[in-house]
Amino acid sequence: MAVIGAGFGGLGAALSLARRGYRVVVLERLNYPGGCAGTFARDGYRFDAGATLSSGLGDGQLFARWIRDLGLDVTAERLDPIVDFRGPQGTLKVPADRDAFIAMLVQDHKNPAGLRTFFDEQKRTADVVWDILDDPRLLPPFTPAALWTHLRRSPRYAALLPRLGRPLARVLRDHGLDQRGLLRTFLDASCQITLQCGVDEVEAPFAMATLDYYFRGTRHIRGGIGALAWALVEAIAQAGGSVRFADRLRGLERSNGAWRLDTRHGTLSASAVVANLLPQSLETLLGSSNHRLRWLASQVETGWGACMLYRVLRRPADAGPEARHIQIVQDPDQPLIEGNHLFCSISSADETERAAEGQATMTVSTHIRMRDLNAARVQEVQDRMRAGLEIWAPEWSAGLVHELPASPRTFERFTGRPGGYVGGVPRRAGWQNYRGLWPRPVAEDLYLVGDSVFPGQSTLATALGGHRVAELIHRTRRRIVSSA
Repeated sequence: MAVIGAGFGGLGAALSLARRGYRVVVLERLNYPGGCAGTFARDGYRFDAGATLSSGLGDGQLFARWIRDLGLDVTAERLDPIVDFRGPQGTLKVPADRDAFIAMLVQDHKNPAGLRTFFDEQKRTADVVWDILDDPRLLPPFTPAALWTHLRRSPRYAALLPRLGRPLARVLRDHGLDQRGLLRTFLDASCQITLQCGVDEVEAPFAMATLDYYFRGTRHIRGGIGALAWALVEAIAQAGGSVRFADRLRGLERSNGAWRLDTRHGTLSASAVVANLLPQSLETLLGSSNHRLRWLASQVETGWGACMLYRVLRRPADAGPEARHIQIVQDPDQPLIEGNHLFCSISSADETERAAEGQATMTVSTHIRMRDLNAARVQEVQDRMRAGLEIWAPEWSAGLVHELPASPRTFERFTGRPGGYVGGVPRRAGWQNYRGLWPRPVAEDLYLVGDSVFPGQSTLATALGGHRVAELIHRTRRRIVSSA
């Protein structure tokens, strides 16, 4: 078995296949794992490339089970507050406890009854979705036992049906929460950063589940989120697989009932291939396309690139030792992109492998439109990012030691994603969001995983998708052997 790409989708697939006893090799063009959730070294510092927080680390969740069962050397820290949300409408220090968060919102809201009924509905929706994510056996491909479980749960699912295909803004309006304000801006920003579009566009069930992201096993990984990726690499090796870094794939061809992989260091033959790539990259490797790949590629291209600032800072004397995550919206009346909306993640004081004692690394990101991208616009966006940090996070701006700015093209080099696209397919409202629920090959014995296919964005979602594809491959192989 061959896996192309050591992002979390590829790592999840490779680990699951290796634990099933398959001979697995992972080919990674970079010299570190994780993709968009990797941690890279530059100028003597270690920065998170893109993603900086991960869910799935709570009791019983996928990453927590792997850490426990496989003895992974990963330290996951629970932060409180998880995020410090700042802007001209006020601040929200988002606590790790969901009930405490809602109680804080209710205190000063003009419509506390509507807010409570909204979060009651949001919790019912989130409980349904997260219960499935917490038990990967309930995700496609379905076993008879999984189908029976879903049948028994069907009354819970029925409550979601009226919201399918509708934007979150419609749900807010139904609860009398459609007025502009701090809450609306926070929800808008949360959807933009997790599902790649705001409340006016985002699919309601996806959004309501994602609004629980901070409360469902989300942790800061000591050493950077890439430390979890490196631990999965080690687990793959312990299970008998291998990960080959700096081994770029040059061509992929079906020949004599197997896949031939032409790599930088030689040629491989594999009975099945899992591609943790954007569909555009897989099209290029194949030298051809099909309807599913072309459709997925077109959806990715409606999304975003990223402008980044990778910074090294002197820790403020009164900052405390914990890692920090600060979210900033400078002007809530303007689109939450291109420097107007920032997500800033700061390393803890004891992560001295990332920066010297008394210093911290900071990853700052914002979405940028990919059309008509040019150096002048990138510079303008990054200047707006710097100005926003000085205004809304002055304590983390005064002690700047070093800065590495990054455009989408730079992000492409750091992650291997063509063009620097981030976040996969925006989860805009519409039934098309449910077209990719079933993992299936894009060609014979060729499977796609990652944030452009179900279940979508986040380290947890991509790892779950990889795990389920591995289960599909295993079940397919068993059927072939049984019928032989």
